[in-house]
Amino acid sequence: MHIFQSYLEEIADEKHQKKMETLLTWVHETFPTLGMRIAWSQPMFTDHETFIIGFSRAKAHISVASESKSIEKFSDDLSKAKLSATKELFRITWEQEIPYSILERIIRFNIEDKKECSIFWRK
Repeated sequence: MHIFQSYLEEIADEKHQKKMETLLTWVHETFPTLGMRIAWSQPMFTDHETFIIGFSRAKAHISVASESKSIEKFSDDLSKAKLSATKELFRITWEQEIPYSILERIIRFNIEDKKECSIFWRK
């Protein structure tokens, strides 16, 4: 997790910093084989050098990028959890609970769906 330390230290709001740290730690502990990196100024997790999930912070929320295929697949779950979404990402407000069960299903889906993928992003 030390790879994300400087990113976390840049988050001025202590509660936001702790929430992001908790989220990144959960992903790492739940999926310990995923690679970790900072790319495009955000923490990302990869499997065999292909993108699985990434996170970034904004004033009002955490953006969770997982590519459009998984956003489409889990759109009903995201809607039921009151998480706003775009084609490529969804948002967790700083006040919302982290939807770990949805995140776990998205990450597992991306790992399985991209197991034969040889490029970083899906085409």
